[in-house]
Amino acid sequence: MSATPPNPMSAKPPNPTRATAPSTPPTAPGTPRDLVGIGIGPANLSLAALAHGLPQHLQPLVTAFYEQRPAFHWHPGQLLEDAHLQVPHLADLVTLADPTSPWSYLNHLRDQQRLYPFYFGEQHRIPLADYDTYCRWVSDRLPALHYSHQVDAVRWNPQHALFEVDFTQLDADGEAEALGRTHTKNLALGVGTAPYVPEPLRPLADAPTVPVIHAADYLTHRERLLTADHITVIGSGQSGAEIFLDLLRARPARHEKLHWLARTEAFALREHSALGLEHLTPDHTRHFHALPEAVRDRLAPGQGRLHRGVDADTLAAIHDELYRRTRDGGWPDATLTPGVTVRTAGRLAGTKIELHLEHAEQATRSRLTTDAVILATGYRERPLDQLLAALDPHLHRDDTGRPRIDSCYRLALDPAITRTGSNIYVQNAERHTHGAGAHDLGLAAWRSATILNALTGATPYPLPTRTAFTTFGLPGPRGERTPPGPDGSHGTLVHLKG
Repeated sequence: MSATPPNPMSAKPPNPTRATAPSTPPTAPGTPRDLVGIGIGPANLSLAALAHGLPQHLQPLVTAFYEQRPAFHWHPGQLLEDAHLQVPHLADLVTLADPTSPWSYLNHLRDQQRLYPFYFGEQHRIPLADYDTYCRWVSDRLPALHYSHQVDAVRWNPQHALFEVDFTQLDADGEAEALGRTHTKNLALGVGTAPYVPEPLRPLADAPTVPVIHAADYLTHRERLLTADHITVIGSGQSGAEIFLDLLRARPARHEKLHWLARTEAFALREHSALGLEHLTPDHTRHFHALPEAVRDRLAPGQGRLHRGVDADTLAAIHDELYRRTRDGGWPDATLTPGVTVRTAGRLAGTKIELHLEHAEQATRSRLTTDAVILATGYRERPLDQLLAALDPHLHRDDTGRPRIDSCYRLALDPAITRTGSNIYVQNAERHTHGAGAHDLGLAAWRSATILNALTGATPYPLPTRTAFTTFGLPGPRGERTPPGPDGSHGTLVHLKG
């Protein structure tokens, strides 16, 4: 990670193009908030930044965002030097909703006196470590963020027509220090995702003495892992490729002793064509949301190509490194096998791990003995049921029990709540209703702007009426178009004659 020089700016960065109003004006103790965010990842950090930057003609929002971690860190166990974001730098927290925002990545670079080196380096995608530094730069300057605050419960108080949020303030050791409660008109749930461990490997991953770790903790355990005689990486995505490449470069030629296994049919490229990526635009999000539930469920698994797979540069770097090791004759001791699933796993002779594998195309089974396993198996949405247990009677669910979510990212609640003007917004928990873009960083600013436009009943952040050249559907029999988006637009459908 690049060193960050001392910050010369005050708590609130200047914005030469537009004055902003603070989102947390002085309030009396116990004054209800307009918005409370639960969780501070990139999604809610984007929302907090744009909420802080509302135009002066609007009433400032009284906000608070709570996070149980002591500070912002984004995937700290995966911040390898050669790892880059899979989206352009414009997909920061704010730019695609407000290019004049003081919380942009470019303004961060200017503050850190790195703007000209960035310009001359012609970097289209930025290192993960730099993105983490940027988010912490924003986090350190927003006044409404409260770290070391664990939210315990959320309830609806009908007498006051407000949500009650109970939290525990944690000390430096993560122990309970004080209890608190706040009231708010609106909630924004941004609890994010959790590392996913496949069922056959969970007992081993839960055992503290067994070297089976998720990629989320790779850097924490890297030095210990490198001492293992044989290492297996499982997972065909970008993280698995980056970790395999890092291990390969760290091992001596002819003694690499590496396996890279994947369930997918190939170590494939992630979708990176301009037209292909239009499935991650607001236009496609509106189209997907308007589809029947059964159709969405059928389409969702096929959208994996939009956010899974590996970028071309990483695949090329792996091939180049393997090829370089053939220069003096022979092949590296590295095995790359797609199309394989792990049926079961267990400990062997106390210190080794035995993986029972199955190859789908061959319909064959075999065993692999290894000394360490790294699970680059991705992340899953954290369930909201426990957090919203007290609100369950007020939630409307779909045919499979999932929360219904409207086009403005609001949970469907009883009218007794929503007619008071109160709502619960969700971030990164709406893939079943909004499609693959739900977890895409490129839609973070647009989603935050959509939420703030709906919450304020105004349009502090005008959104584009069209964002893709692709038309994702046909007009109805009477020429109907897709349902309007939160800004009143109808997507990109055109009327066809004849």
